[in-house]
Amino acid sequence: MRRIREIVAVTVAAGFFLGTAVQAFAYEGGEIKDGGTITGTIKFAGTPPARKELQVTKDKEICGKKPHLGWDLIVGPNKGIENAVVSLLDVKKGEKWTITKATLDQNGCVYVPHVVVMPAGGDLDILNSDGILHNIHTYGKANPSINKAQPKFKKVLTEKFAKPEIVKVTCDAHSWMLGWLVVSDHPYVAVTNDKGEFTLSNVPPGHYKLEVWQETLGKKVQDVVVKAKQETKLNIELAKQ
Repeated sequence: MRRIREIVAVTVAAGFFLGTAVQAFAYEGGEIKDGGTITGTIKFAGTPPARKELQVTKDKEICGKKPHLGWDLIVGPNKGIENAVVSLLDVKKGEKWTITKATLDQNGCVYVPHVVVMPAGGDLDILNSDGILHNIHTYGKANPSINKAQPKFKKVLTEKFAKPEIVKVTCDAHSWMLGWLVVSDHPYVAVTNDKGEFTLSNVPPGHYKLEVWQETLGKKVQDVVVKAKQETKLNIELAKQ
C-alpha cells in the first residue's frame, strides 16, 4: 500500500512538473525595447511554371465573371513568390498580438485572402459576399475540422482556432476554391506580397530559426541573427522538390 502511495505521489509530481514546464516555455507577449527587423524576398529557383486556368463548373453567373487561375504557386516577373509564409520557429518572448480575430471572405468564389494569419485562440470571421451557398471545410490536425454549409442568408460564420498550425480550407460546393489559415501563437509571421517580399518587425535581438512555407514547394528553414535596432536582410530561394 505504501509503495502504491509513493508511485501515485511521484506520478502527480511529474505531471505537475511537466505542466509547469509547458507553461514556462509558452510564448510570452509584452513590451519589446531595441527590437530589430527581418526583411527579405522569397524567390523561385529556376523557370516558374505558368498558372493553370481553373474550370468553373457551378454557379457560373457568380463564379464565372472572370477567369480563375490556380493559387497554388504564383511567381512574379522577378521570380518573387506570392503567398509564402515566413515565420520564426523558436521565439519564446516578444510582442503581443495586436489582433484577436481575422477575416476570410468568399468573393467571386475565391477565398480572399488566399492565406490568412490569425492568433491561436482567436476567432475567424468567414464571410459570404457571393450570396450563394458555400460550404466551408477545414482540414486541421491540432484543431477540430469544420464542415459547415453557409447559405446565402448567412453572411458571417465565426469559428475559433485554439492551437498553432497551418490549416487547409476548401469549399465542398465549389471544388476549385482553396485557401490556407495560418494559426500562430506569436505575431512574428508574415505572408509575402506579389513581389515575394516580407517584413517581421520589432523582433527581440537573438538567434532564431526562420521557416518559409509554400503550399506547393514545401518548407525551408535557416538560421537568422537579429541585432538591436538593426535590419537583417534575407534572400531565400525555393525550388520544386
